[in-house]
Amino acid sequence: MLLTDPRIRAAYAEGAGVYRIVPDAVAIPQTTADVVALVAQAAASRLALIPRGAGSGMPGGNVGPGVIVDMSAGFSDLSVDAHRRIARAGASVTWTQVNDAARPYGLRLPPDPSSGLFATSGGMVATNAAGPRTVRYGSVRAWVDAVEIIEADGTVRTVQRGEGRGEKYGLPAEARQLVVERFPRTSKNSSGYALDRFIESGDEVDLVVGSEGTLAIITGVHWRLDAIPPDSAGAVLGFADLGSMAEAVPYLVSLKPSALELLDDTLLRLIPDAPQVACLLIVEFERETAAAARGVVGDAVRGLKHTLAHVETAIDRSGRDRLWEVRRLASPALARLPLSQRSLQVIEDGCVPVDRLGDYVAGLRAAATGHDIPVAIFGHAGNGHVHVNALPDITRANWQDALRRLFESVIDLLVHLGGVPSGEHGVGRLRAGVLERFYGADVVQLFRDVKGAYDPLTIFNPGVIIPATDWSPLDALKVGDGAAAIPDDIATRLREVERSAAWATPKLELTRQAPNL
Repeated sequence: MLLTDPRIRAAYAEGAGVYRIVPDAVAIPQTTADVVALVAQAAASRLALIPRGAGSGMPGGNVGPGVIVDMSAGFSDLSVDAHRRIARAGASVTWTQVNDAARPYGLRLPPDPSSGLFATSGGMVATNAAGPRTVRYGSVRAWVDAVEIIEADGTVRTVQRGEGRGEKYGLPAEARQLVVERFPRTSKNSSGYALDRFIESGDEVDLVVGSEGTLAIITGVHWRLDAIPPDSAGAVLGFADLGSMAEAVPYLVSLKPSALELLDDTLLRLIPDAPQVACLLIVEFERETAAAARGVVGDAVRGLKHTLAHVETAIDRSGRDRLWEVRRLASPALARLPLSQRSLQVIEDGCVPVDRLGDYVAGLRAAATGHDIPVAIFGHAGNGHVHVNALPDITRANWQDALRRLFESVIDLLVHLGGVPSGEHGVGRLRAGVLERFYGADVVQLFRDVKGAYDPLTIFNPGVIIPATDWSPLDALKVGDGAAAIPDDIATRLREVERSAAWATPKLELTRQAPNL
């Protein structure tokens, strides 16, 4: 059933990113049969379907004109086969729930998105999500054993890794060299369809992972699990200048850390009692013994002793958790911004080759200064992957124009450095129109061919990955004079969801009106 009440539509107009787009309707399916019926209705009526989990995605793949398909209410079944090390999770099952179920067996799902409390299995597969541990364990792609999908013609099937074939699409032989030549050499990439991985594996799974709801609707995921390492240790390393940090990263990567995170001065200055350095690296090592974990921390500190301005170490899990406290304080710090300043994720997911990380951070700082927009920079240093929150003063005249110029400058910088516009969040609507800058027109045409093979009527998430003809990345912002009108009380609740990262909140709860007294 399609819900068209204006308050319900308003509650689904925003996600975690920059957009406010009021949908035409909302559907909240509970079963596979519900989704099949919805897809048939969409095909018959040419309705656009926008699959959505918790709504925590950044680049606008979870909002749009058409019908929001909220997969977070049903599809909650979860089982663990400890012998096979497989967890079968419905699309709405979160990363945290998967790990809670696997932990009694000594198992876990290693990729650890920071949104794990509310990031759903369907959403993680849709964006090829990742997190701090990607430097050692890769993104979720490597941990997807199978995906249960519903296709544009209503077919229900399971796409199994290892079958070695593409059911819908075969990459032409002449196109394979093109993909090899044109795909950037970054260690993470969630920018468009993963044709490079598809060439390597021959597995259809690698087309579905990272497809952002544009090829099919995901109803379930079979996760590969791994043993929980017995011991870990870590360190917080501070540097007086950006160059020293950039030189340290390759050395630390060579020690095989489980995480290597960057906190730049642009973010540290917002965190009370944070070390006063140009940048921090948080490094974590997981090993088979406590002695091995302690030993590699010692190697890390000794190898960098002449360049360090600050050192804290931790040799057990409780101490390691304490080291991460400065990272956990980042989100509350951004939530305390004054009302005149908003955190907008318009340049928030670029990834470059690791040896260009220092150049990228320096370029980000320069672009922010040049366009007079403060930023907060942090990210996954071990992968050359940087998150940036732009912090414009929205009371200032022409702030949208400055934000647009910042977006364009950072895209230019990423192209120059051989990077990609998205390392783990996907391109969504925000970055769909820049893919040709990175891949060239021929590869983007291959993307269109993939889309056409799976979704010939373009009912699944139109405007995502393949840009709309009128693509304009910073239209439909959730703030500013041009923001779509929605009821004030719902706008206030959506803002509180954003500030408190309460994305697990059922969106229908936001529509409840206070009783008249």
